[in-house]
Amino acid sequence: MTLHYLESSDDPRVSDYTRLTDVHLRKVREPAEGMYIAESSRVLRRALAAGHRPRSFFLAEKWLEDLADVFSDFPDVPVYIGSAALLEDITGFHLHRGAMAAMHRPAPVPLPELLAGARRVAVLEDIVDHTNVGAIFRSAAALGVDAVLVSPRCGDPLYRRSVRVSMGTVFQVPWARLESWPADLEVLRGQGFTVAAMELTGDAVDLDELAARNPDKLALVLGTEGAGMSAETLAAVDLAVKIPMRAGVDSLNVAAASAVAFWELRPRD
Repeated sequence: MTLHYLESSDDPRVSDYTRLTDVHLRKVREPAEGMYIAESSRVLRRALAAGHRPRSFFLAEKWLEDLADVFSDFPDVPVYIGSAALLEDITGFHLHRGAMAAMHRPAPVPLPELLAGARRVAVLEDIVDHTNVGAIFRSAAALGVDAVLVSPRCGDPLYRRSVRVSMGTVFQVPWARLESWPADLEVLRGQGFTVAAMELTGDAVDLDELAARNPDKLALVLGTEGAGMSAETLAAVDLAVKIPMRAGVDSLNVAAASAVAFWELRPRD
């Protein structure tokens, strides 16, 4: 191991970890610098198992033994150690989930490659809440979604909170950020996908009706909470679909709705 004991929160070697609670700063800085933060020992291990490369590790000394095998696999990657108070001063919050790591972002997967062989795809339009993004990825991984596409303004799946809420499943489900929205939905249609919007419109079909059709390839578009799906997107899809509600409830949280839909719309053959 290459151990470095920290003595100051101003140490430039740990700039990757400074002001982690500043969402506006991090969501710009991390993609621009080609990095992301893996928080907790479990998430860190899942990132490494997915083939992602660490830039550095960051932890309190008490976690060294727990992650000794990881550090031995990357002997040239620096391991930064400090007191709990110093680490909190650097990051802006108390670390209680073990180690953190600054990771290199993997290279983007070309869209045609991402869609090759896929039968179920989730498309996220402008979902900016990172908790919802992470929860949707967790459901996608658990319920057989082959790929996730995110609109240009959607939250970053590799933002620290998204990764943590997903329990690291963002590393399991292939994903890509679209560049032209909603025009890129035509790429899906060109690949033979039926494109359905999860939205309460007057002509939306019930979820079980679409499931009964069992389309061979299906892309399900999920919109942001509050504003809902944009008119441009609704004009670009093949149909709208809804979950039938009871007891006067008109909708579910988008992450909860995604889990229901992913299960119900799974391929039946």
